[in-house]
Amino acid sequence: MKTKQLISDLQEAKVGKVVENELLSKHTTWKIGGPADVFIEPDGVDALSKAMDIINSYDLSWRVIGRGSNLLVDDEGIEGVVIKLGQNIGHLERNDSTIRVGGGLSFIKLATIMSKEGMSGLEFAGGIPGTVGGAVFMNAGAHGSDMSHILVQARVLFPDGRLVWINNEDMNFSYRTSRLQEEEGICVEAILQLQAGDKEKVTHEMKKYKQYRRETQPWNYPCAGSVFRNPLPNHAGALIEKAGLKGYRHGGAQISEQHANFIVNVDQAKAADVLTIIEHVKKTINQLYNVEMHTEVEIVERKQIL
Repeated sequence: MKTKQLISDLQEAKVGKVVENELLSKHTTWKIGGPADVFIEPDGVDALSKAMDIINSYDLSWRVIGRGSNLLVDDEGIEGVVIKLGQNIGHLERNDSTIRVGGGLSFIKLATIMSKEGMSGLEFAGGIPGTVGGAVFMNAGAHGSDMSHILVQARVLFPDGRLVWINNEDMNFSYRTSRLQEEEGICVEAILQLQAGDKEKVTHEMKKYKQYRRETQPWNYPCAGSVFRNPLPNHAGALIEKAGLKGYRHGGAQISEQHANFIVNVDQAKAADVLTIIEHVKKTINQLYNVEMHTEVEIVERKQIL
């Protein structure tokens, strides 16, 4: 009954798309995930803020997703509310070498736009899936760079409804980590500092990184990118391959034959299939090499949020 009333209130407030029992397999790159009790795609930052006020008045659990590229959602779905930052929070403004961008904009799309304008600093993002907000949240990176190198400020929506601008030095960035993971903040906007560069050189670099990913990573099957963080100085994919686990399969999920740090959905895989493989990898690598493996993808169980 509470869910029905919440949906009614959100629709009346005209915050954007509001749906009951939306399958999250439609919104994750793994094509895995059960329904969200309530699914919202806000029309903009103001609509998001308004939606949060309403959700908090009901004292319901909630979480945010972007393009679902780094997410494994429970087969039973997610209890409470799922908010998707999409193209409606995908604005882009440029002021010389500084850009202000919405958290829902595709990270690859942003990198492509900037490369065509001859702006340097986002070449590393050429093949990274997900949104700008997700990239800030995860401190996404590749090829020796990451978000901590270019972020000036992030506008963050906290669970209590506060919208706050946070400076780079206060984001507690480290390898694939930011303070937002601890404080459950949502990056709804980011200000990034780029540099004017040679258009041909920037475009060439980005295309090179994109091509490298196409050649080395299995994007022909639904997947979520790298599953494990690199246990430095080791590399996760190299350890998994060395352990002879390439091609290991459970149900509809399989460790990619092309890149051992990818688990692909080869035949209507369930979250349970992926989790079984993840646990098998952790146990095997620990037994063989005494190395603890930690997931880079976020695993969301139905009762786990807020």
